[in-house]
Amino acid sequence: MVSDGKAIKITASGGVALKGIANVPGDKSISHRALIFGSLALGKTRISGLLNSFDVMSTANAMRLLGVEISQDNNKDWIVQGVGVGGFTAPENVIDCGNSGTSVRLIMGAISTSNISATFTGDVSLRSRPMGRIIEPLKEFGASAYGKDNNSLPLTLVGAKNPIPIAYHSPYASAQVKSAVLLAGLNAPGETIFTETDLTRDHTERMLHNFGAKISTEHTKKGWVSVLTGYPELKPQNMSVPRDPSSAAFIVCSALIVENSEVVVPNINMNSTRIGIFKSLVEMGADLTFENEREEGGEPVADIRAKYSPDLKGIDVPATRAPSMIDEYPILACVAACAEGTTKFFGIKELRVKESDRIESMAVGLISCGVKIHVTEDSMEISGKGPGSVMGGAVCKSNLDHRIAMSFLCLGLASKAKITVDDARPIDTSFPIFEELMRNLGANIKREVV
Repeated sequence: MVSDGKAIKITASGGVALKGIANVPGDKSISHRALIFGSLALGKTRISGLLNSFDVMSTANAMRLLGVEISQDNNKDWIVQGVGVGGFTAPENVIDCGNSGTSVRLIMGAISTSNISATFTGDVSLRSRPMGRIIEPLKEFGASAYGKDNNSLPLTLVGAKNPIPIAYHSPYASAQVKSAVLLAGLNAPGETIFTETDLTRDHTERMLHNFGAKISTEHTKKGWVSVLTGYPELKPQNMSVPRDPSSAAFIVCSALIVENSEVVVPNINMNSTRIGIFKSLVEMGADLTFENEREEGGEPVADIRAKYSPDLKGIDVPATRAPSMIDEYPILACVAACAEGTTKFFGIKELRVKESDRIESMAVGLISCGVKIHVTEDSMEISGKGPGSVMGGAVCKSNLDHRIAMSFLCLGLASKAKITVDDARPIDTSFPIFEELMRNLGANIKREVV
């Protein structure tokens, strides 16, 4: 777990332009799903470009506990010997998902309509995150849950002996809730119907289609409606995971706010449900170009070129954009601190139930760096004073949150004085080569074990 062992302090300071090509790791969302769908297919699925991080390995380890063989070959591709829909076996040990909310929520969905039970736990951060939003629809399939108030980990999920399909209209803009329901629907008869008001990331729907499931999605008066037919025979695949736009955002945003920088981030997933961050940056006046646009593995990809942008302006980021950039608000807040004028984020209450309360984490950290910020339960308003205006000189708490840690390190590269993150261990959950990659671009980042 990322909370084990000694804290790792990392300090970032400015004065050096970022230059070069940044090969960020594979997409975390797709990596999780590739392992799960490969496990639910019958036969051998080969995955190249899988993100080898703590979070994704939590999913791999969970699949092994459920009876799936997973290994790496000499080419570093991952081989998954799938057991088919309904083929999981009851685990002999507790499934420890570490820091990964995606792992626990999607896997709960995947086993909830099988006649097995499993106990889930995680690190301190994950045990504080709400699970009721997942348990509620899974109970409608016939599953049961037992644990501390049945809303947080540790928790035991008992799969339905005789699952029934459901029609569920989610009150949350959450791709994890959607994915859990659709995964549950695979082993239920008839049609499972999921409705969401705003379209969240659609990797699960795309992957279901590619693996051979019958699924359709359309926009109606009620919202975005996905209909899945149960009991498909999923076909094993040869998959290539595109690179992660959420990881790319840290590189791109750093280049925009660090003087004289220019970087290229190749092969980035440009799925329309994931690129709200880049739309917002362009609206702020960022010098971004999207080159070599193409499709790989069923997903649109492009190479992103980012150049220092001294004329960034504050904007209003609408609530409707939140589902497509929910993980990128912390780094965008740092860009807003370096822009001229006020940037307002609306409809972001989901940030309060991530790895940390990200609204609170960013507010405390930015204020300590001399940035004016006003927050409510569902919004942030950041007053920027232009390039070079952030004082820095603070020790910012990561609160065991990888995106908070990386965001403040990126801000330190553009601040007047250095910024130190109190504990950067969580970075390994999603972006284990972050430090190495940033240093290769020229970033002045140093660590110490305390």
